[in-house]
Amino acid sequence: METPPNDEGNPPDGRGEPRSDRWSDLDRPPLNAVGLRRALVREGSLWSQVNVVRSTGSTNADLVALADAGKAEEGLILLAEEQTAGRGRLDRQWTAPARSGLFLSVLLKPTQVPVARWGWLPLLTGVAVATGLSRAAGIDTSLKWPNDLLVTVDGAERKAGGILAERSGTDAVVIGIGINVTLREDELPVPTAGSLALAGAVGTDRDPLLRAVLRSLEQWYVRWRSVEGDPASSGLQETYAAGCATLGRTVRAELPGDRSVVGEAVAVDGDGRLVLATGEGVQEPVGAGDVVHLRPATP
Repeated sequence: METPPNDEGNPPDGRGEPRSDRWSDLDRPPLNAVGLRRALVREGSLWSQVNVVRSTGSTNADLVALADAGKAEEGLILLAEEQTAGRGRLDRQWTAPARSGLFLSVLLKPTQVPVARWGWLPLLTGVAVATGLSRAAGIDTSLKWPNDLLVTVDGAERKAGGILAERSGTDAVVIGIGINVTLREDELPVPTAGSLALAGAVGTDRDPLLRAVLRSLEQWYVRWRSVEGDPASSGLQETYAAGCATLGRTVRAELPGDRSVVGEAVAVDGDGRLVLATGEGVQEPVGAGDVVHLRPATP
């Protein structure tokens, strides 16, 4: 019979001692599930439940499955200490060592908001994450349209987080958030990746970082929902534009069918699309669902 994990979450070796493995890094303590529930699940809060699992393939896939089966209510938060099959946009892989970041999904049911405005949810989450981390980690963050969180490491922009939104049925959206917190340089999956620690965060304790992110997300979501998802009157459109590093840069949007659009990113429109001013004098909006890659345009 398999020996169960001990209180630290580390499977014991044959002598009953914790193994020295990816779970025994003292700089990466486990999340305090009890403390998180006490802080987040309260009367009148959006958050209804906090579940922490040791390891899973994808929190988004797990939460979508629960929602599809009718076993999840709005405000359910699913956290994993490790994801073995984490996904980004367009099913791109997201990998990180155990307990090195925040890997979570939340279930939202914005039924008061017209479905046409649900495309703002990933952008809203980006604003909330950037705002929460700037306060709790004491670092400057910015957003790469549509769903990347950027930090500055040694004077260069690096991606430290990403957001993935998936529909469940007709009334729910699962929002996945992945944030690199304590990744070291030799652990980065690609040279353009970063982490809060590498960006000089004043603190890398994941519990207060997570609380700050989720409280910020609750505030923005409730405000947006209260005005039926209007990005202008909620302040979301203006705030996103103010923190979007993509605006003002000349980029190449690669689209399906080997088509691409090159232009200066001049605005984010009322539908959350990036507006490119092309060399032909045309302003062309591109939607997140249509863009395969968004890269700096080379001369």
